[in-house]
Amino acid sequence: MSDPDPYRNEAASSAPHPGEAVDPSTTLTPQGAPTGRRPRLSPLNQRRWRNFKRNRRALWSLWIFGILFGLSLFAEFFANDKPVLVSYRGEIRMPIFSFYSEQEFGGDFPTEAAYGDPEVQCLIVTGGMDACFDTPNELIAQVAQGETPDLEGFEAGWMVWPLLPYSYDTIVDRPGVAPSPPNVVGYWTDAEGEEQFGLLPPAYRGANLLGTDDTKRDVLARVIYGFRLSVLFALMVTVASSLIGVIAGAVQGYFGGWTDLIFQRIIEIWTGTPSLYVIIIIFAILGRSFWLLVFLTVLFGWPALVGVVRAEFLRARNFEYVRAAKALGVSDRTIMFRHMLPNAMVATVTMLPFLVTGAIGTLASLDFLGFGLPSSAPSLGEMTLQAKQNLQAPWLAFTAFFTFAIMLSLLVFIFEGVRDAFDPRKTFTGEGPEVTESQAQAEADAALAASPSRREGGGPLGHARESSRRPMGMAA
Repeated sequence: MSDPDPYRNEAASSAPHPGEAVDPSTTLTPQGAPTGRRPRLSPLNQRRWRNFKRNRRALWSLWIFGILFGLSLFAEFFANDKPVLVSYRGEIRMPIFSFYSEQEFGGDFPTEAAYGDPEVQCLIVTGGMDACFDTPNELIAQVAQGETPDLEGFEAGWMVWPLLPYSYDTIVDRPGVAPSPPNVVGYWTDAEGEEQFGLLPPAYRGANLLGTDDTKRDVLARVIYGFRLSVLFALMVTVASSLIGVIAGAVQGYFGGWTDLIFQRIIEIWTGTPSLYVIIIIFAILGRSFWLLVFLTVLFGWPALVGVVRAEFLRARNFEYVRAAKALGVSDRTIMFRHMLPNAMVATVTMLPFLVTGAIGTLASLDFLGFGLPSSAPSLGEMTLQAKQNLQAPWLAFTAFFTFAIMLSLLVFIFEGVRDAFDPRKTFTGEGPEVTESQAQAEADAALAASPSRREGGGPLGHARESSRRPMGMAA
């Protein structure tokens, strides 16, 4: 007579014998999950990562994009009209994080200190001398040369400026008609007060490496902040739209029937809504803002993934491993999102490049039409509009074009590598380290489980074939 639980003996055989030392890092919980061990990538995901690294173009694009985006996240530290650090009477202050009025530096006004004003700079370096309102530049030069004013307990202050002394909304005090061309060569005064001629230092107030726009704002600073804004907008919209679209498509495909029919009719009506007019009307009523634009873009962008996920779930719902899971009493949520969703990931990943680039294009298009973010926001689409309106300023068009081209090209190359890495047909191609027979079998099982082109069930739940063995990894 057969044992009612054929896996009891297998579990008992794997238990330690009496007197045998037990490694706590490999002790199993009642559910079979190892404890005390750092989780690692599965063999399939390790192979996918190796395949991605073999794509040199995608790997280099990931590094370049990661560096650019990482630097843009700290744009306030190297592109700002406020100093990073200020020493005033021995006290260290950080104006990029805190508000300091001019009165706190010995001035007269309760408004925020204009750190680029020579009088404010003189107040900081001299500790608030009244003579700064008469001859600020002379006092600054005296302090720089070590000629300390005759004050008791005087401690010269100092300021650490960012590499680019402009923020995205800084109005550049530069003579001439706006927009101004790039200014990289000219006369400038060094720290010793001597006049120099040549390449202007980036931190010199008057150097605009990419020129200014039609309101005398530095183009390079707006490109840095605009790049960060575009990428953050695209990532937020893509993540939110993907979550909603995957859940909606999974519910439709898994349950089918009336649920699928009702959802399809709702999506057809929703996708037929003129989103551009709705955005214009809502902005006219509530005003333009970044978070409102994110919400509206997600509101009309989530159906993009529904069809792909729905098709995968409709195909996988009749697989043997799904039927076996239902027969064993596994909950619908576990079957959908733990065992069936990995099968739809390959098709979902192929759609991500279109979602990211589409979100960036949507933001740029709305800003170009004047229905996007406020005009003061650092938008690349608004810069493109300025280039169209100021044909005599080609530096605006070149800057906007190359910024878009570099950003979108890097994103496309990265997601192209991700798509190829997730492609089951390329999972076991190319060079790689040798693996044992058991590792190869585990990778083959995992690849078959995640393959959307297979004809029988797989997934983390295991392959419920006609064999007598129980599907591996079955969740109760």
